[in-house]
Amino acid sequence: MKVEVEKASFFGLQEDHLRLNDPSNTICSLDRHSNSTHIVAIIPLNDCGTQIEEDDDYLIFKNEITTEEDDHNELITRKHLVEARFYCQYPKQGNVTLSFSAHRKNVTVWEKGFGTFTYEFEFYQDSQFQAMFSPNSYPLEFDIGNRIYIQLDATSSVNNTEMFVESCRAAPYDNPNYHPTYSIIENGCAVDSTVQIYSASIDRQFQFSMEAFKFIGLHDQVYISCTVMMCEAGNPNTRCSQGCSNSTMHNSFSRRKREAVVQSGKHFVSQGPLRLRREADPRAGSAFSLNLNLVFVAGCLLVAVGMVCGVLIYKTRTSRVKYQPLPAFSRQPTAGEEALSSRRLPGSYFSRRATIGCHGLPKLPGSGDG
Repeated sequence: MKVEVEKASFFGLQEDHLRLNDPSNTICSLDRHSNSTHIVAIIPLNDCGTQIEEDDDYLIFKNEITTEEDDHNELITRKHLVEARFYCQYPKQGNVTLSFSAHRKNVTVWEKGFGTFTYEFEFYQDSQFQAMFSPNSYPLEFDIGNRIYIQLDATSSVNNTEMFVESCRAAPYDNPNYHPTYSIIENGCAVDSTVQIYSASIDRQFQFSMEAFKFIGLHDQVYISCTVMMCEAGNPNTRCSQGCSNSTMHNSFSRRKREAVVQSGKHFVSQGPLRLRREADPRAGSAFSLNLNLVFVAGCLLVAVGMVCGVLIYKTRTSRVKYQPLPAFSRQPTAGEEALSSRRLPGSYFSRRATIGCHGLPKLPGSGDG
């Protein structure tokens, strides 16, 4: 905490007569920071008698400046009594924000003999290179096959300089050490068959375009990085003047010419990411497939439920059908049957003769048809 008390606000105020709650530590002395107009106190939050309190929202640190006490044996004092209480409060909670920009900033380099120069790497909307994509619109989205317009621009504090783009490569990550990469330009020569190089209006610009592509696999973004350098304009002995060259002789040649400060070292610049849209959004396709699967499963469940319900209904109906036994056939006995039943014949004889009877009563010996 830091407290300043204007001396004019208290009559006869002198810092050597004042103290904090606990002046035992030398850092708590008011003489250290006070001046001719103000009493100045710089107080640690955990020293000089500082007290801490808290409520629902704040941590509160309190202290006070008071007049030093006189010796208890003294009878009088000429010190002005001062009591100035103060506190600082800190909120218990706070908001922290963090912003992230996908757009790469310009690259500024200082090199002996060339001073300070800055590389700018941007994407444009058409071949006129007038409408640049806003940094807030990154990551940029392209359809496969659309042309991507790229411009590299260099600004230098040294006049009579030119820029040379030696190579440009594409990778799914913004990492110069990532391999493998896809070559777009190598040794100043276009490697990709769709590359078209435009004539820039100034020597410090390089403009080209190419058709958008995608990496095979799960990568859905592309970063483009280029290796660039600065040279003395018009000097035929620089790498910039050689242009497209597949020869390896220019490596040692460039080292000799760097000693004469006619060209700079190589610098790495990149921009991206580019997100490439597919012809059909895979998320929409997967959602459509998922919906078809859900419909199929739901249909199967409905068919199964219908079959179960049909079986239950069939069983319920058949269980209601009750079979009744047929009534036994009975007829009135004839006069002969009644007469026969009135005789008491031996059971064995009746049984033997009953087995040979047919369609009527058994015939007894000596009886007639009646």
